[in-house]
Amino acid sequence: MEDLNRMAVFATVVEQGSMSAAARTLGTTASAVSQHIRQLEAQSGLPLLQRTTRKHSLTEAGQRFYAQCAVMLQAARQARAELEAEREEPIGELRIAAVLGLAAPLGRALAPLLHAHPQLRLQLLLDDAHTDLVSERIDLAVRLGSLPDSTWVARPLGRLPWWICAAPSLLAPQAQLPEHPRQLGALPWIVRNTGKVLVTELRLQHPATGATAQLHTTPRIICNQQQGLQQLCSEGLGLARLFSLDVAEPVESGQLLRLLPDWDCGSLDIWAITPQRHALPARVRLALAALQAHFAPLAM
Repeated sequence: MEDLNRMAVFATVVEQGSMSAAARTLGTTASAVSQHIRQLEAQSGLPLLQRTTRKHSLTEAGQRFYAQCAVMLQAARQARAELEAEREEPIGELRIAAVLGLAAPLGRALAPLLHAHPQLRLQLLLDDAHTDLVSERIDLAVRLGSLPDSTWVARPLGRLPWWICAAPSLLAPQAQLPEHPRQLGALPWIVRNTGKVLVTELRLQHPATGATAQLHTTPRIICNQQQGLQQLCSEGLGLARLFSLDVAEPVESGQLLRLLPDWDCGSLDIWAITPQRHALPARVRLALAALQAHFAPLAM
């Protein structure tokens, strides 16, 4: 590495025309620059510069050596320029890992960023099983719920509420919608099995009164994927506890009914995690800001 530094000093001397000018460019002293040149000449056993009282000129060996040093110095400058550009401009490939159910909201959150910066590419790795962030070279991951211990930096994005939903066809025509959790216990349910836990007990709270209720669900269908729950629920096969982000539009259009809207059915924290807190590339900083702005209303 010391030889590379001396080669850069030598190339700068040639470019600047003198050791004093090179010293000013490099932020060092002329004597330090002169020492680097003497050490290069001692190592090679050949003079690289012909010195006069007013200027320096290259020897034949110095000319050949400078040609290679100049290529090295230009490559180093280009590498630094690319790093600075990456820090300032969102370019290159942004690699994000998230669970399957977050594909649509992530797309909505990041669309303005992608439209504004054509040089930015997105690779979205969706998997309900946690992706190995290191081996997959992930820039940013979006996680739900509690997080395992990690050296990665976690930032809260918001909270994702659960809604209890049903297709209109599941309820009797013109039937009054349930008003209390106990009215849901006898209805068929579609529940999720993550492979670790099968949720059949739900705890609900009424924020206005402080009342709580424990609801025992009787699974008619068990599914291992959140998106599958929503699809089966839309077919009228049972009640399901679904993410509000996923079903806001179907509920608004009447395709699904939200039951017990006055009751809190629980929620999951949404986290953005990155390998480090500082020195993030521009593409990661801007993506993080876009996600924070998109999910912030959910924290209220």
